Amino acid sequence: MALILRPEYADEYGLVAVGGDLRIATLLRAYRNGIFPWFSDGEPILWWSPDPRAIFEFDRFYLSRRLARTIRSGKFRLTINQAFGAVIAGCADRDSTWITADMIEAYTRLHALGHAHSIEAWQGDQLAGGVYGVGIGGLFAGESMFHKVRDASKVALAYLLEYLNIRGFALFDTQVVTEVTASLGAIEIPRADYLARLKIAMERRVTFV
Repeated sequence: MALILRPEYADEYGLVAVGGDLRIATLLRAYRNGIFPWFSDGEPILWWSPDPRAIFEFDRFYLSRRLARTIRSGKFRLTINQAFGAVIAGCADRDSTWITADMIEAYTRLHALGHAHSIEAWQGDQLAGGVYGVGIGGLFAGESMFHKVRDASKVALAYLLEYLNIRGFALFDTQVVTEVTASLGAIEIPRADYLARLKIAMERRVTFV
């Protein structure tokens, strides 16, 4: 039986379903319905649609004066989709992570098919940080970011938001607010509002590259 992924089935914590698979069709169907996988090694696949939902507004990204100076300085060289594997590996390289081997394999397949993308921040030939996520229609779902050099991931994220805005994307999903994303301007909106905006985003005929 196919896994039913509908946000209205979410429990009080935002859990929609348990089980299923990480096939391309399943993942794309989930994102199109405002649902994403998030689970730890040894757990079954857990599917979420939290309420409230965290997003970045394209015109409300907060740049501190120090971060703005870092961007203007040209300290980092930024690229698109040049090191997706290294970026997702960097995001997974921490003591506790939901980016399991199965997730890495699944999102690498999404990337190969043009659905998942990365922004890389470099110092010389060394990867200093980056961010990756999933793009479908006018939605970009930010998944994770990492840094080896201070501010590298924040610079990559600032570049990503500007890039998406130029490309005509309508919605930047960041799933849940963290201390870092809140400091950069991420906000929470009701799930019903998110789903309404997602519907509009899905109608956009834009591409990431």
